[in-house]
Amino acid sequence: MARAARSGALSLVGLLVLLSAAGWLYLVRPSTAGLRPTVPEALPLDELAHKASVPIVAFFAVWGSAALLLGLLARAARLDRLTAAVVLLVGVGAFEFLAAGVSLAVVRQISFHEAFVTASDIRAVSLPALLAALGGAIWGRVRTTSSSRAPLLLAWGVAAAGMIGLVDALLPAHDRTLLSGLAPNAVRPVTSALVGPLALALLVVARGLARRKRRAWQVSLVLLGGSSVVHVLHGFNTGAVVTTLLLVALVAQRSAFDAPGDPTSRRRLVVRALLVAAGILLYGAAAVWVNGLALDQPASAVLVLRDTAAAAVGARVIGRGFGDWFSLSVFIAALAGGAWVLSGWTAPWRHRVRQEAHDRALAGSLVAAWGEDTLAPFVLRADKSYFFSPDRRAFIAYRVVGGVAIVSGDPVGPQAEHEPLLESFIAFARRRGWRLAILGASERRLGLYRRLGLHALYHGDEAVVETAAFSLEGRAIRKVRQSVHRLRRAGYRAEVLRPGEIDAVLRSELETIARTWRGTEPERGFVMALDALFRLGDEDALFVVGRDGDGRPAGFLHFAMCRAGGALSLSSMPRLRTTPNGFNEWLICEAVEWAREHGVERVSLNFAPFAALLSPEAELSRLQRLERRALLSVKGHFQLDNLLLFNRKFGPSWQRRFVVYERRRDLPRVGIAALAAEAYLPFAAREREAG
Repeated sequence: MARAARSGALSLVGLLVLLSAAGWLYLVRPSTAGLRPTVPEALPLDELAHKASVPIVAFFAVWGSAALLLGLLARAARLDRLTAAVVLLVGVGAFEFLAAGVSLAVVRQISFHEAFVTASDIRAVSLPALLAALGGAIWGRVRTTSSSRAPLLLAWGVAAAGMIGLVDALLPAHDRTLLSGLAPNAVRPVTSALVGPLALALLVVARGLARRKRRAWQVSLVLLGGSSVVHVLHGFNTGAVVTTLLLVALVAQRSAFDAPGDPTSRRRLVVRALLVAAGILLYGAAAVWVNGLALDQPASAVLVLRDTAAAAVGARVIGRGFGDWFSLSVFIAALAGGAWVLSGWTAPWRHRVRQEAHDRALAGSLVAAWGEDTLAPFVLRADKSYFFSPDRRAFIAYRVVGGVAIVSGDPVGPQAEHEPLLESFIAFARRRGWRLAILGASERRLGLYRRLGLHALYHGDEAVVETAAFSLEGRAIRKVRQSVHRLRRAGYRAEVLRPGEIDAVLRSELETIARTWRGTEPERGFVMALDALFRLGDEDALFVVGRDGDGRPAGFLHFAMCRAGGALSLSSMPRLRTTPNGFNEWLICEAVEWAREHGVERVSLNFAPFAALLSPEAELSRLQRLERRALLSVKGHFQLDNLLLFNRKFGPSWQRRFVVYERRRDLPRVGIAALAAEAYLPFAAREREAG
């Protein structure tokens, strides 16, 4: 009862505010009668006396004040911002529509149907409703459980408004709007030309809105406000309504856009803006000067500045001869330059990999103590940054590629620290506008990722040989056994060395073998390989060198040692092209034998992407069979089935690995970023430098 009474009282006060606003318009009109421009039919009861128009300044002053009061009433009614905006939009719109329709029916002596049809086209009906909605969006209460989809929905809405603007710019309508008369003839070409640039800018900032960027929200408010005015001046009524409603929604959802901008981008963007301005000015000066020579007319600095500036804002896009192509080219250059600067302002944080000595030492000690996963040693690559828990007992290794924060495997540290660490990192990434992906995630941690609202996609299987159970006996492994016997009879022998046991001569030979084997291909393996042969010390790495009958190194296996997990993880296995078949199989058997003798329980071999789909024995659905055929079509580029067949020779156990991500719509970007991080794309080297 109390709530109903409060709602009724607030509704009554709101009705009085609406009536008072109409009354104030009648009161202020005589004292502002000489002001121009005006809002026609703002006082429909005075239509026959030709006094229905109200100066636009007075109209917005009265209804702006009323909108603020209505917003305060919505706040008192405990409505959240978006609900308040919708309620006031509908309520005020309905009141003004009814008032205008009844007034027109009475004054013009026409049917109510005809009066209401006419009232639906009156701007004095829609403008108060939009202003009231804006007041509700400003003064409504903050919704503590705001939908996480709001930024994405608004981003799509802003992008749609941009597309509408582009359509309007390409297919201009007739100038029949209320404010079309407000722009002098000299200004109208500029307003028409600005429809396209504002629409293009809305498309650019929509991406930042989807990432919850505060800067994108601020720019969108300015652009939507400007776009609304330009739409009205240009005569596209639907666009004006759409952009104003989006403006209201952005104001109502302002707390959802909490991702700060990159503080390091300001200087870079100033340089961009200066380069754009200088480039356009130099181009304009050269073009005007050449045209002046052709016409035997002097080209002054004032002429250059005037013509270039006019063309840049679109005021002289239409012309003949020189004016035609010059104006159009400058206008396009200004559009491209503005989009370049604007995209940088709303882009995600740039990130460069920086490893402090103490952070690297701490990461190494945590991997040694807690790195049970066979991929844990690979987080010590130099191309990864570290994100530590507050007590620095656990950390995540990551790298940012194309706005995607790629995490290398599971967190390292006590398991009790993993969940709060991941929560902190997810918030850290969202504030910077980064997408999130975890590559090489283990199956045992999927429950944790799902509790955090993340999704997992099967990526492949890691082949792990159990040293205690491994044997060369039996028919299933006969090909490997034959390779081992053949290499031994040929005089090949294996040597297991720690990094510190390798002298300068042998080190040079191993590096030459690795470089020759790789050829022109880049170093690959962001998640499941080391980035340098001698990155780790004696306690963390191992070389199994194969020498030919003359004692010369012919190839080697490079392992990272997973001390906490009692395992060796294969990083690379380069060899000379002249080595006999079965060379790598023989070296792996030698490595397994060494591991067994030294108490190492497992040896992790190559990761086989999509092994469950490529396995001949796998029972697949129709969709999975299509996926299998697609994977086999690219096997030559990625060696997918070759790795699977090689690993299967050793009878390993298989550990499934997954790609973990936030949203399904992120998968295309995550896939591209992952391929770039693994150096499978041509721009991977640039990404590696820029991070």
